[in-house]
Amino acid sequence: MLHINQLHKTYPDGTAALRGLDLNASCGIFGLLGPNGAGKSSLLRTIATLQQPDSGQISFNGVDVLQQPQQLRRQLGYLPQEFGVYPHLSCRALLEHIAVLKGLTDRRLRQQQIDELLTKTNLTKVAHKAVANFSGGMRQRFGIAQALLGDPKLLILDEPSAGLDPLERQQLHNLLAQISRDRLVLLSSHIVDDIEQLCRQVAIMLQGQIVLQGDTTALIAPLHDQIWSYSGEPGRLPAQTQLLQRSYLRGVPQLRCYAPACPGEGFSAVTASLQDCYFLTLAAASAQQEQIAC
Repeated sequence: MLHINQLHKTYPDGTAALRGLDLNASCGIFGLLGPNGAGKSSLLRTIATLQQPDSGQISFNGVDVLQQPQQLRRQLGYLPQEFGVYPHLSCRALLEHIAVLKGLTDRRLRQQQIDELLTKTNLTKVAHKAVANFSGGMRQRFGIAQALLGDPKLLILDEPSAGLDPLERQQLHNLLAQISRDRLVLLSSHIVDDIEQLCRQVAIMLQGQIVLQGDTTALIAPLHDQIWSYSGEPGRLPAQTQLLQRSYLRGVPQLRCYAPACPGEGFSAVTASLQDCYFLTLAAASAQQEQIAC
C-alpha cells in the first residue's frame, strides 16, 4: 500500500509542482490522469526518490520513503517518460548491465531472470540487437523489462504509451495487465482511454493536487443517464447542458454533452465513460479557479 500525505514541491524558478497532495493506492494498476503540466512526472520522480519534496510524507508497505530511500529502491522499478541507452549495447547486454547495477550478483539467477523477462516482453528474438535501433513499441517493452529486474513490488511508469501506434499500445496493455497481478503499478498518462482500459483505481491530478480519486467504476456511476451525444451542429446548447467533447466522424461534428435530462430532439443517451468524468472534473476545477480569481 502506498500512502502520500500533504506533499509539497516548489522548484527554484517558483513553479509549485506539488501542492498539499494526498494519495492512497493499493495492489494493481493505479491510474494517474491529468493534462500536461499537472505535476504527474514531478510526483512520480518524488515517489521514486529522484528528488526530495519540500514537505510531506510518503510510505510504501510500511517503509518511510523519505527517511529510508534505499529501502524503497530495493522494491522499485521505474520507467521514466524518456530514457537513454548506450548506443552500441544489445538488448540482452544492457539488461545484464542494469541487473548488476540493481544488485543481482548471482550470474545464473540473473540470466534466468533476464530470459524470463525477454520472453514476457516478447523481445527474445531481438535480444541481440541494439536497443538504440528499436521501434517505439519495442523500446517501451525493453523499458518495462529493465524496470521489472529484481521483481519490484512498486512499478512506476510515466507515459509509457506516448508515441506508440494502436497495435503497440494494445501489446503494451496486454503486458501491463499480465504483470500487475502481484504488485502496485503506478501508471501516469494523459490518454484517458489507457487508464479506463487498465485501471481499477484512478486519481485525477490538476495543478499539483489530486482533485478526484477512487474506484474507476464508482467515479463513472453518478453520470449514468446523464451523458448525451448529438451528430451535427445543434446551434445553442439548451440550459443545464455542458459540452464535454467535440470530435468528428468523417468530417461531421459529434458532440458529447452532460445534462441531467435529455437536452432535446436529436440527442441520444450514451454510456458514460471515464473521459466524461475527466472532462467534467477539469471543467469544475476551471470554474472554481475563475470564481477565486474574481
